[in-house]
Amino acid sequence: MRKTTTWLLFAILNFTAIISSAQQDTVKQSILTPAERDYVIKFLKETESGVFDAVKNLTEAQLTFKPAANKWSIDECVKHIAASEINIWKMVDESLKQPSNPDKRTGIKSTDQALVTAVEDRSHKSTTFAALEPKNQPYKSLTEALAAFKENREKLINFMQTTQVDLRNHVSVLPIGTYDAYQLVLLISAHTNRHTQQIEEVKASVSYPKG
Repeated sequence: MRKTTTWLLFAILNFTAIISSAQQDTVKQSILTPAERDYVIKFLKETESGVFDAVKNLTEAQLTFKPAANKWSIDECVKHIAASEINIWKMVDESLKQPSNPDKRTGIKSTDQALVTAVEDRSHKSTTFAALEPKNQPYKSLTEALAAFKENREKLINFMQTTQVDLRNHVSVLPIGTYDAYQLVLLISAHTNRHTQQIEEVKASVSYPKG
């Protein structure tokens, strides 16, 4: 009987150790992989630089030029980018305040790359929310908008460099689809690139001021 009890205790302890190890592996897998972390950080840095490069040394006439009455100027594009940086992050932050919900991952239909490609595709036009319209932003100048953009982007980059939060299992169900928190950060960066492309389209207009 004693041998049976000893063997049973050993078996239970061994099984517990196996389960514990499996749980630890699951936790490790839920944290971003080095490749995912490197990709998003590089993407965020590149799209941040893209904005500043696109508006470097532009004159007031160039910044405020509109290709058409219903089109945005470069100044307005930057204000929209700055506002979106804050508002999209709020969606991420809100999802992180909730318990992780891996069951909702079944609702995710888009891969990371498909999401980035779709957001960056300027051949498909869309109308933004009123809250993100340039005219509804508090920025009094391009300088102010750029400063806000840079401050919030640097915070986001630092977060992505250091976070150990389970971003993949914090899932948001939005009117535009279901995405995990990591994908929403990719969306922020892709959205920035989308409007940097718009800035370049403004600069390519035939009536764009030369200086």
